[in-house]
Amino acid sequence: MRDYCLICFTEIIPQMGWNDLIAVVKKQTICPACKAKLEEIKGETCSICDRPLEQLDARFIQGDRCYDCVRWEEDSLWQGCLTKNHSLYLYNEFLQEVISRYKFRGDYILANLFTERLLQKLTGETYDSLVPIPLSPERLQERGFNQAEAIIREASLNPANILTRIHGEKQSKKSRNERIHANQVFQLAEQPILPEQTAKQTSHSLQPPSIKGQRIILIDDVYTTGSTLRHAAKVLTSFGAASVTAITIARG
Repeated sequence: MRDYCLICFTEIIPQMGWNDLIAVVKKQTICPACKAKLEEIKGETCSICDRPLEQLDARFIQGDRCYDCVRWEEDSLWQGCLTKNHSLYLYNEFLQEVISRYKFRGDYILANLFTERLLQKLTGETYDSLVPIPLSPERLQERGFNQAEAIIREASLNPANILTRIHGEKQSKKSRNERIHANQVFQLAEQPILPEQTAKQTSHSLQPPSIKGQRIILIDDVYTTGSTLRHAAKVLTSFGAASVTAITIARG
């Protein structure tokens, strides 16, 4: 069966060298030309947000952190809630268009572009739950799927949908300052109580899931200011999560 690039739709001609024999067996999702336009993050990066430090003036670097993360960590409200973000690629113009097709034009199949890199990032990671950043009900109805959850599922992993959005304001429409000082936009989702728990719970049929001591990895599309991920991490750590890290498609 022929494979076609999910981005430009050209036929992918398999490479037949010895190093490619295993790769040929797997379904190919992206042609070499499009793959070359996806910029992997290399070199020294911020120890928290994964931003390439070479992009910054020395004035905006403190130790192994960018100035944005230094400011986040100086705020006692946010200090330590997000341990680390790993991004798959830089958010260049090409990837911006790909993510726009994926998120806003309902091109679900593009989730398959990112599954291999996601699995690579997860190699060696110790975690209990993969938590996709949730959409509001309105946004979910509008798009038809949650782009973060789709990547997890297409990688044959199980998403833990333990967060819900309180309201659906678009973060992309806000300034950096507005994002940082925004009210909490997430809450822990209530889950049905298991049958063996009903004798202990008489007043409520739903309860928040227990995440005490869990090592959680958040999944999202783009890291811009870090506000969305930190709001989610804040909720999770306040309910006892041992650590919260993140993996994002792109570092903006």
